[in-house]
Amino acid sequence: MRQDPLGNQGRPRRRRGGGGGLRVLVLLGLAVYGGCYYFGNRTVDPYTGEKVLIDRSLDAEDEKALGLEAYRQILAQERPVAADAQVAQQIRGIAQRLIARVDAVETALAAEHGRPPGHFSRSFDWEVTVLQSEQANAFCLPGGKIAVYTGLVPVARNADAMAVVMGHEIAHALLRHGAQRMAQQKLSGIGQMVGAAGGMDAQQQELLMSAFGYGYLLPYARSHEVQADEVGLMLAAAACFDPRQAVPLWERMSAASGGQAPPEFASTHPNPGTRIQNLQALMPKAMAYRQRFCESAQPR
Repeated sequence: MRQDPLGNQGRPRRRRGGGGGLRVLVLLGLAVYGGCYYFGNRTVDPYTGEKVLIDRSLDAEDEKALGLEAYRQILAQERPVAADAQVAQQIRGIAQRLIARVDAVETALAAEHGRPPGHFSRSFDWEVTVLQSEQANAFCLPGGKIAVYTGLVPVARNADAMAVVMGHEIAHALLRHGAQRMAQQKLSGIGQMVGAAGGMDAQQQELLMSAFGYGYLLPYARSHEVQADEVGLMLAAAACFDPRQAVPLWERMSAASGGQAPPEFASTHPNPGTRIQNLQALMPKAMAYRQRFCESAQPR
């Protein structure tokens, strides 16, 4: 009889392997959950006609609350320009013209894709603040909270170019890109759980998420920028601004950045050259929108 080192002579040894079966069940369960989440939360965006991933439990009021919370945090850290300052009044005037055309542009773009407009943004509480900063930047949070940094003014140079930037930022909120990113993050979290349950160590999980980022998340983020460029350009054109100012604007934006942008494949944004080419290709459509919605406006 074989002597057991621990003195368990003659006792039959239990086979191990039950843990492997449990792991398979966990993996299967997570995979099914991920698939159900992905396919159960797909919807068609009226602006682009594309299927996008947005958590169905997130409604307009939820987005407004998230946007308002972020907006208050930013305003607590930044220095707003006085509401009666000339630059603040000018930027609010640009925003008002853009916002007034949101419904019309959504309806027109949705019709191009054979879709009804959703008018998700009708419940937005629009608000515009100008922030004192050297940053050449602007943003629009979910729910319609807009901020423009004074550093953008000398780069934009004119109301038409400022409208292109602000239209782009407003388009991110209209397209619900923030909600899409939240859904992506949830899906990424499920993927990480699958990797951990499958026995991947931390380094392997990091490599997997890096590949997922370069192969899916970054291209998806760049597609958001392309979408916002198009919707924002149509919005500016429909609001009777000159969309042709978009090209020199982005040339100036590129110069202002000093050419320090990362390679396109590693960035959330298209490189300036790609962006300008896309805008040039969109220009006939934008000019048609300008003529359609501003019949009395003459190209400058």
